[in-house]
Amino acid sequence: MPSLKKRSVLLSGHATSIALEPEFWAVLDAMAEARGSSLAQLIVSIDRGRGERPLASACRVAALAFASDR
Repeated sequence: MPSLKKRSVLLSGHATSIALEPEFWAVLDAMAEARGSSLAQLIVSIDRGRGERPLASACRVAALAFASDR
């Protein structure tokens, strides 16, 4: 099983870190590039729409949705 890779982002002025598998980070990077935004902007967008779901889970679901649409 691949190890998790942590990245830090600012959400609502607070630093937070997200730990995901490298494969999910690769898809999120491609998703941000396709949208013409930074990875940080993409994660802020995911955070705003995640509801009660944990942020890491919301990022994985967004990555899966993006990958399945391609």
